[in-house]
Amino acid sequence: MSGNRSQSYERAALDRFAAEPAWLREQRALAFAAFERLPLPTTRSEEWRYTDPAQLRWDQVRLAALDSGTSCVDRAKRLLTGKLSAGRVIQCGAHIADIVLPEELRARGVILMDLAEAAREHGMLVESHLARALPLEAGKFAALNTAFWSAGVFLFVPAGVRIDAPVRIIRWVENGGLAYFPRTLVVAGAGSEFGLVEEFASPDLDDPAFSNGAVEVFASPGSRVRYVALQRWGRNMHHLSMQRTVAQRDANLDSLVVNLGATVARVELHAALRGPGARSDMLGLYFAQEDEHFDHSTRQDHEVPHANSDLLYKGALDGRSRAIFRGLIKVFPKAQRTDAYQTNRNLILSRQAEATSLPNLEIEADDVRCSHAATVGQLDDDELFYIMSRGVPRPEAERLVVFGFFGEVLERLPIPTVVHELREAIERKIRK
Repeated sequence: MSGNRSQSYERAALDRFAAEPAWLREQRALAFAAFERLPLPTTRSEEWRYTDPAQLRWDQVRLAALDSGTSCVDRAKRLLTGKLSAGRVIQCGAHIADIVLPEELRARGVILMDLAEAAREHGMLVESHLARALPLEAGKFAALNTAFWSAGVFLFVPAGVRIDAPVRIIRWVENGGLAYFPRTLVVAGAGSEFGLVEEFASPDLDDPAFSNGAVEVFASPGSRVRYVALQRWGRNMHHLSMQRTVAQRDANLDSLVVNLGATVARVELHAALRGPGARSDMLGLYFAQEDEHFDHSTRQDHEVPHANSDLLYKGALDGRSRAIFRGLIKVFPKAQRTDAYQTNRNLILSRQAEATSLPNLEIEADDVRCSHAATVGQLDDDELFYIMSRGVPRPEAERLVVFGFFGEVLERLPIPTVVHELREAIERKIRK
């Protein structure tokens, strides 16, 4: 989106967002100015060394129309079959096509709605959080999303409210050649407890498509929030997701990032621990095949004393696939009594697959417990032989090994109803 392409997007923004509140229109204008001003990342920078932004095909697509894809609601709903939920949102193309929230939760003050509508109806609440964890200056792609987001979702759970079943967002697209800019904003009141599962899916696409998404999750003191991002786009989708979480005093903010699809997928997850007693468990699971390219960039920012974080990312790679993990634990000068851990493990299933793991520590306090670990290993021949000696064919034996490898992550997921769904999704991926 450079040259004439970026100018056409500026005009589209003026047309399509004219009915929004003045503060939001101004934010979009500032974001577009930042997008034009900020440099495009290059492989010369450490953060993008292994993924050229050109691989995302971001400048080879056009902005999706806001009403595109509304006919796909029924197909998107199939992804919810048999799944327990406390509320749901369905995106078709670049449009929010369906929202369901039980009256019981509405009566307790829960808000689940289109982000653009929330900006009008709950302006102060949205304005005080939107683009605060992921500011305009975070980078060119962050600014691009803030300028052009659509199909936004806003979830607010008031203080003290507990929701047992997860809230679900289904983001479904069917058309290639387009750019999509989903945005999710979650605000948890003090002492609230709930889970959110956001699923990205599509068929295989004939033409390249680009999804540039942003997620901001704010956990107030004493809240417990669980966020799951399940990415299983079809071929020819190019996925960029910028996720930011903020945990205040005694809040638990856990995340699980699952990458099972797309031709190229890059996820940037930054967790900020800003209150004593805050905790963040950061789980990741990925399975790449053929020539898929997955890039994970994580940060655990310990800004205050007495906070805890524990990251575990595990991936299996087959075919000619490539996976990159780059993680940083940053302990700020006054963040004494920090406990922070980071582990990345990769299982290589073919000779052509490749994994790169780059864990890092940046510690500016002297009373902390921090560690990191990374492994890249092949299938264990002895383990395979043991399974096959009991009459199990090799493909089935490999499947069992992969499930055993992922088990450590799945067992730590604090939403039991979702574990079975993830196992089924992994099963489908293995058998492709």
